[in-house]
Amino acid sequence: MAPHKMGAPLNLPASALVTHSPAGGVGSQARENGHGGRSGMAEKVPITVTVNGVQHRHEVEPRLLLVHYLREVLHLTGTHVGCDTSQCGACTVLLDGQAVKSCTLLAVQADGCQVTTIEGLGGDGQLHPLQEAFWEKHGLQCGFCTPGMIMAAYDLLSRRPNPSEEEVRHALEGNYCRCTGYHNIVQAVLYAAEKMRGSR
Repeated sequence: MAPHKMGAPLNLPASALVTHSPAGGVGSQARENGHGGRSGMAEKVPITVTVNGVQHRHEVEPRLLLVHYLREVLHLTGTHVGCDTSQCGACTVLLDGQAVKSCTLLAVQADGCQVTTIEGLGGDGQLHPLQEAFWEKHGLQCGFCTPGMIMAAYDLLSRRPNPSEEEVRHALEGNYCRCTGYHNIVQAVLYAAEKMRGSR
């Protein structure tokens, strides 16, 4: 996976980034706040994070990972913990609109940012077209990797509404499925892209 290219120094680990985005995209507030390197502190830090459109204020330990903040503090367990080493992509969420791996980000780095999890995609009891596509095209087996796959695909389709199969495969390079091949997953993303273009 190519490193994230930005003009200014970025406190987010390169391994956290799932896909490319224009300069100035991800976690601008987190960078400005300069929270990188505070994991050794013992005292709790106040943060304000908007998750799925709802603003949350908490005091957290500086070492608390974003994935654990989402799962254990906010009880949003759709974001999965797969490897804790940024390899599998099961923990992928959107941070300021860009897909990132939340197991390699600290919760304090999301201070002032917008976070979207798998729970935030659908609305009014309806599935998002990507969620429907994974169901209809059998893009899941055990389902453990599915939330991360969908969030990475969402990031891709927000930038490339009509991607090629090669572009879909490239966008999902950082997400592993241990159950089966990727053919149905890729077809699900392409199917969702077609449905989303039709609804515009």
